[in-house]
Amino acid sequence: MYTQLDIETHFDGKLKIAYLNQPETMNALTKPSLSDLKDFIKECSEDPIVRCVAISGRGRAFCSGQNLDDAFVQGNEHHDNDIIRKIVVDYYNPLVTEVTRCKKPVVALVNGPAVGAGAMLALICDFVLAAEKSYFSQAFSNIGLIPDTGGTYFLPKLLGRQLANYLAFTGKKLSAEESKSYGLVAEVFSEEEFAPKSMEILEKMSNMPTAAIKLTKKAFAQSYNNTLKEQLELEGDLQQEAAETEDFIEGVNAFLQKRKPDYKGK
Repeated sequence: MYTQLDIETHFDGKLKIAYLNQPETMNALTKPSLSDLKDFIKECSEDPIVRCVAISGRGRAFCSGQNLDDAFVQGNEHHDNDIIRKIVVDYYNPLVTEVTRCKKPVVALVNGPAVGAGAMLALICDFVLAAEKSYFSQAFSNIGLIPDTGGTYFLPKLLGRQLANYLAFTGKKLSAEESKSYGLVAEVFSEEEFAPKSMEILEKMSNMPTAAIKLTKKAFAQSYNNTLKEQLELEGDLQQEAAETEDFIEGVNAFLQKRKPDYKGK
């Protein structure tokens, strides 16, 4: 079904992991792989069985960014005037939209270098788990471009204006540990621990009350533009919506009965 993704399914379908599967190019992004990822995220969002989604890369890299051979016609020195805009609008923006509005938690498993659009592909996910050897680089400026894939929206919010400017202007490589210290990465694991520790976290996420996580994501997203008064009103509305879910009832009953909850994600 997917030409450039390798899909793994775990925990009776509750977890799906999409691996970018072009290790010979360090998983550089192409129009087909961007479309595949967008479709994968959308399908997982709507699938009632799926409770958690992850993105990773095969081989030694997470993603090296846009494949320039795919973007341009070789030998055309000047290229089409608006080819870059078309790629951003038609391929990157729809993917960013699907990831950020996905009804399930979306986790980036960064197994190696994440560069340019590859770095932003990780950072638009709900959180990032990184291998110790990995690094992140906003390398757009190295070829005369600006951060896309949501970069100009998320980087200042994640890092603050000065550090976002510094990393975007210089393309500086940040190690996994540096990225964690800046709040870009949730956890960093050694090479030996990366796979098992990440899977432990993904298993936990696959058994969480996904309906509440969806509402939490919605509240956090709207907080960027809301006043405090508007956000407090939104919290009241969404908390009531959460309280009407089956997961909430199960959570309360499990607490009262002193047992482990069995959430269904609805």
